Amino acid sequence: MPYGVGMDQRPVVLITGASAGLGEEMARQFAALGYDLALCARRIDRLEKLRDELPDRRVLVKRLDVTDDDAVFAVFQQFADEFGQIDRVVVNAGLGKGAPLGTGRFDANRATAMVNFVGALTQTEAALQIFRAQGRGHLVMISSMSALRGMRKSMTTYAATKAGVAAIAEGVRSERIPGVDVSVVYPGYIRSEMNEHVTQKTKFIVETPVGVRAMVKAIEKRRVKAYVPAWPWVPIGVAMRLLPLSIVRKMV
Repeated sequence: MPYGVGMDQRPVVLITGASAGLGEEMARQFAALGYDLALCARRIDRLEKLRDELPDRRVLVKRLDVTDDDAVFAVFQQFADEFGQIDRVVVNAGLGKGAPLGTGRFDANRATAMVNFVGALTQTEAALQIFRAQGRGHLVMISSMSALRGMRKSMTTYAATKAGVAAIAEGVRSERIPGVDVSVVYPGYIRSEMNEHVTQKTKFIVETPVGVRAMVKAIEKRRVKAYVPAWPWVPIGVAMRLLPLSIVRKMV
């Protein structure tokens, strides 16, 4: 149980992008661990359905587009006010659009940059305002294994945004804000709504519950940095950082 939580108060985790994929499954698994949930995403109908599936926990849901700066600050603070505390914020909302640069799809690349990086920055600002006021909290940033090196074609912008997310996490951790822990999670290939078009033959891909279980385990341990699932992504992560780009592009 996170520190600072009273015996009469269950810990609260706030998850963005919780209407599908990794965020939805994290909500289920954190609920099973005894957390109350503050869930937000654009699709409020899916959040309400998820809330109804978790009757044994206090679950509050709110519609949120993370590119709406004012709404991010307002929704996070509303959750903090309604629960009386937020123990952990998982910056998870993401977008997987993209196209090779210079091919006329700047709109797709810009949308991904705004959601994945600028949206993550806004969420971090809002979370840390709450944590500084509380004197404690756990900030979790969901990055990607693709963040470890520059990626080609449609992955270029996505990988760059996820590298930016990891850099934000490292910068906040370097500040050493009293009472605040910071974790960055680098998922490998975990099946989700974002990659549902990928064939089952993709190397190393695991189903959502399996991959998220590894994510939640790392988060619960407050790991500073976690490649998940550990096999095969820990050794792949080492290789990606050390090998020439010409070899890396064949690996992932």
